[in-house]
Amino acid sequence: MSRRSVASLLAVGLFLALVVLVGSTSVPYVTVSPGPTVDVLGEEGDEPIVDIDGTRTYPTKGQLRLTTVSVTNPENELNLAEALLAWLGRDVAVLPYTAMYPEPSTNEQERAQSAAQMVSSQDAATAAALSELGEELPTYAEVLGVTPDGPSEGKLEARDRVLRVAGEPTAEVQDVLDALDAVDPRDEVEVEVRRKGAERTVSIATAPGPQDPEQATLGILVGTGYEFPFDVRVRIDESIGGPSAGLMFALSIYDTLTPGALTGGEVVAGTGSITAEGDVGPIGGIVQKIAGAEESGAAVFFVPPDNCDTVVAADLDEDGPRLVRADTLHSAVESLEKYVEDPSVELPRCAP
Repeated sequence: MSRRSVASLLAVGLFLALVVLVGSTSVPYVTVSPGPTVDVLGEEGDEPIVDIDGTRTYPTKGQLRLTTVSVTNPENELNLAEALLAWLGRDVAVLPYTAMYPEPSTNEQERAQSAAQMVSSQDAATAAALSELGEELPTYAEVLGVTPDGPSEGKLEARDRVLRVAGEPTAEVQDVLDALDAVDPRDEVEVEVRRKGAERTVSIATAPGPQDPEQATLGILVGTGYEFPFDVRVRIDESIGGPSAGLMFALSIYDTLTPGALTGGEVVAGTGSITAEGDVGPIGGIVQKIAGAEESGAAVFFVPPDNCDTVVAADLDEDGPRLVRADTLHSAVESLEKYVEDPSVELPRCAP
């Protein structure tokens, strides 16, 4: 065999070894890419996504699309080749693992937390829409989610209204926390809840808190529930979670409860968490969500004010949707009303 042939075989062997190394070496990063968008004025299966019962509703047209991102799961390792390919992608972000998952987590825990955030988001969106219409809503402490394999699994459920903990009345979230302060970890406590109109009491062995072993916990995420004057149900695919659809849920509920079409028949997309008072909060993956909205044909995209710096710094397609800053639900409604009347009107934007 000639010296040139030996050198060629050696080069091929080294190249193959490099390919194997790149494909098998995990790196501490995650990818964030555009996910699907969903028209919340549309249907899930054969049922409307926003379903309101007990009050008058109005027909509408157009689309209000929530936007999502696809993120590497906490238990899935990203290899060097995948990270390099993602880094070269125009609409894909590569972030340090700890930026997305600052605390140790599992896929199941992330799904549970995301589902709980979705419950809270839907309730806050309904409260915000009704507040915009002048309603005042009584509140209470509510179970938003149950930790997998935690002390309350199989005993408490999302949407349970918490009435008492260890004999103490719990009218609000802080009351639940205060009641647990008087309990030693691993002690059993009685928790009284109202579920679907019926009251029940369950005995739960508390567990030490993950951050504070001296703190007794029930393994639930508790938040604020609202006494709505009628039933509002939001049907959404279980794979979609988190708080970032709050603004779009609130707009769709408001649109359903008011005459006319808020969008004027246009495709409108956006993102942003929301409070019961209607304030719009920041979210992650804003650039990827705008890319998803552009793919869906959106004419307008609502941007939370705290995400404006990222949007301004990004190299976004000028032919994409019109980016409108939404500080509150009220400002988003006003912007849509003005846009429908005159698409060339000046609207709030993310200024450099």
